[in-house]
Formats: sequence, structure tokens, C-alpha cells
Amino acid sequence: MRLAAVAAVALLPLLGGCVIYSSDGGERKVNINPANQVVTQPEVLEAVRKVDFDGQRMNVVVGSNGCTEASSFEVKIKDGDPAELSLTRRAPDLCKALVREGVVVSWTYAELGLEPGQPVRVLNPISL
Repeated sequence: MRLAAVAAVALLPLLGGCVIYSSDGGERKVNINPANQVVTQPEVLEAVRKVDFDGQRMNVVVGSNGCTEASSFEVKIKDGDPAELSLTRRAPDLCKALVREGVVVSWTYAELGLEPGQPVRVLNPISL
């Protein structure tokens, strides 16, 4: 009994850490990291099916399980000529509708902080 208590006290510093759960596509991943390590997740750009600019709005067709909307994404813009834009999904769409054709999410140039008609390059990969 005494030996078990000593062993538990000796192992206590090794057990201190951080458990991070993330869910991608219904799978649960568990990462255990020591408390003194900083965890950074790589940015994963959303695969888009179609991007359309009309000079006033950007319309993007993305995959959806029924709960995807514009607020599902973080939009990052890097100034340049053309400006570089990337879409990252904030949280997975865990609904079960399976929208085969995808959904259109849309932002005005003003919402994106762009000038009307400004050239933009979308960095996201294309999916069919």
C-alpha cells in the first residue's frame, strides 16, 4: 500500500498536461501534451467547389451536411495585388442532410473590407 502511494506521487508530475479533443469528419482525435508545450493546429483551408465574384459580392459553393452558412467560416485577407483570400471552417458541419450540390455562402466586398471590383485570389483548394 505504501509502495503504491509512493509510486503515485512519483508519477504525478508526469501526468500533468493538457488533453485536447478535436473532431474532424466524425472521428475523435486525442492529443496529450505536456503542460509546458504550446499546441498550435495547422490551418486547414476549406475545399471549395466554385467561387464567383460579381464586383460587389463573393459567392462560394462549399460542401455541407445541412448546417453550413457564411458564419461557419473565418475569412482571412492578405493585402496585395491581387489581395489573397482564404476560408477556414470554424467548426465542422455535423448535421446529417448531406447536401450533394453544396451550399452557397456569400459576402459583400464591404464585409470583406475590399474595394468594389478589387482583384482577389482565393487560396483554397478546389473540390468537385
